[in-house]
Amino acid sequence: MPVQDLAGRLSAVMQRAMGASGGVEALAPITGGATKQTFAFDARIGAHQRRFILQLSGASGDKAAAYTPKLSAQQDAGLMQAAAARGVLVPEVCVVLQPGDGMGSGYITARIAGEALGRRIVHDPQFAQARQVLAAQFAANLARIHQMDPDEHQDLVAFGAKEQITSYAGIVEHYGVVSPALEYALAWSREHAPARARMAVVHADFRMGNVLVDEAGLTGVLDWEAAHRGDPMQDLGYLCVRTWRFGGAHPVGGVGERDQLFEAYEAEGGGPVDRAAVHFWEAWGNIKWAIIAMRKGLRYRDGVEPVSLEQCAIGRRMEEPLWDFFQLIDGEKS
Repeated sequence: MPVQDLAGRLSAVMQRAMGASGGVEALAPITGGATKQTFAFDARIGAHQRRFILQLSGASGDKAAAYTPKLSAQQDAGLMQAAAARGVLVPEVCVVLQPGDGMGSGYITARIAGEALGRRIVHDPQFAQARQVLAAQFAANLARIHQMDPDEHQDLVAFGAKEQITSYAGIVEHYGVVSPALEYALAWSREHAPARARMAVVHADFRMGNVLVDEAGLTGVLDWEAAHRGDPMQDLGYLCVRTWRFGGAHPVGGVGERDQLFEAYEAEGGGPVDRAAVHFWEAWGNIKWAIIAMRKGLRYRDGVEPVSLEQCAIGRRMEEPLWDFFQLIDGEKS
């Protein structure tokens, strides 16, 4: 949709839902892709000029996407509202788009100040103070997410370790990839998957790059579309995956130590940390990211979109998390 047409429809939505006066201003794309587009804009609400974010979800051209659950825009927005009620730092959901709005599926949130680029958060002097407290803040917000009652969120798919291994192995098979390293990694995962886990609401993509941070620390948790019901240790493990350290020296997002994360999580009422399960989920996080990278590099084979240099570059990186996986389990008995 042309930006001019989008601006007109968005203005009507803001007038209807929030009583905005005048049209939207400074409408500009932040990111774009096959499944989600994000725009920043301003609007006058009463006497105040406020900043907002619009996220629009579209149909995916990725045929392998059916292997993994993904929330609808309505589910995404509803889960953020439920998380906010638990004290999780999330953007305020202002509007959920309706079919009559003529903009497709999506929602509007208040815009939160903060940096999302992981490399800047991990390395820039501007965030030196924030880096001292981020591990504890991550733990606190994860504990609050995991305190949400999974029985109240039955619309979220139950997606435990065994289901994930089966699904991601299906993606590999879908694209016909033959990789001894990947085959070993999947076999290791099947053997080491936790036998039992308590059921919780899991963010499933909680990592550096999906959070907003200012000079004082965490300001917002973003990108909830992969959330499901599963093992809460998954979120702790994925946060420690080397890729999401962005070159930082510390295992928790490049900025903290595992003991800091675990102790703060338990202190915030997240429950006892199963370190063996966290280890599995960190290892599995590397495998999952390798398969996601592979999928991005090969999705052109589905014949619904042209070859993208960016996606091919991401696909080439699948070897990096596989190497990290082997480094992590080095010395273990198979």
